[in-house]
Amino acid sequence: MRTIGVIGGSGLYEMEGLTNLERVRVETPFGAPSDEYLVGHLGDAKLAFLPRHGRGHRVAPHEINFRANIHGMKQLGVEWIISVSAVGSMREEIRPGDIVIADQFFDRTKGRPSTFFGDGVVGHVAFADPVCGALAEVLYRAAEGACTEAGAHAHRGGTYVVIEGPQFSTRAESRIYRQLGVDVIGMTNLPEAKLAREAEICYATVALSTDYDCWHETEEAVSVSAVVATLQRNVALARAIVRRAAETLPAKRSCECPSAAEFAVMTDPAAIPPVARERLRLLYGKYWEKA
Repeated sequence: MRTIGVIGGSGLYEMEGLTNLERVRVETPFGAPSDEYLVGHLGDAKLAFLPRHGRGHRVAPHEINFRANIHGMKQLGVEWIISVSAVGSMREEIRPGDIVIADQFFDRTKGRPSTFFGDGVVGHVAFADPVCGALAEVLYRAAEGACTEAGAHAHRGGTYVVIEGPQFSTRAESRIYRQLGVDVIGMTNLPEAKLAREAEICYATVALSTDYDCWHETEEAVSVSAVVATLQRNVALARAIVRRAAETLPAKRSCECPSAAEFAVMTDPAAIPPVARERLRLLYGKYWEKA
């Protein structure tokens, strides 16, 4: 059975046909995830939902324990992660209410723990293409169909600049990001995508455009009320995309994500501290056993 993780708002799991729902509390070597996982079945797929900010939206972007969230997904056997994220548009043609299946990230976060490595273990994974192309293609096809029915528009590809937050950008920052060629702006997809790659989980983003940030000359600057209003309208659209993708994903992965960390660890296995070996056993133990 294919197992799909969904990270986003708490309303995403309210979809027809989702059965056998149960809340699962997971403990990780990296602390507690944002909340309990809500696990259920949709046809022949198993879905694990996690509210990124916790139920009641109580965890700020810079406070999210991304390592625990991804490690918890790994414990549950998740092979694909669909990230559903609110973003601001940095392009006139990406209107509020549109969907962007981003394929690149630009990191402007500050000091967030962004790797499972360290503390006695040195490792590097490739991140030139930060999303799984196979999953992104499935999501784009799902978004295209769902958007056609909803009267919205789906955009294939785009660069998502991830800022630290929790404040929105200044006008100067917003204009500079536009000059750099980014397409959308948000606060949550890094280091989430980096950690998913290290954990060998396919990862891709469904970015929900809610506003024009603050660069637009004729639109109001981004505000919490505007973001929430657009998000509420887009919840049903996001659910439809997740549902279509879950029904379409294959039983077996054929991309490079499942072996992304095969040659990542640079540290001599004999030199890895026992506590680090135990901490990373779920992620890399299969490779150490071969050594």
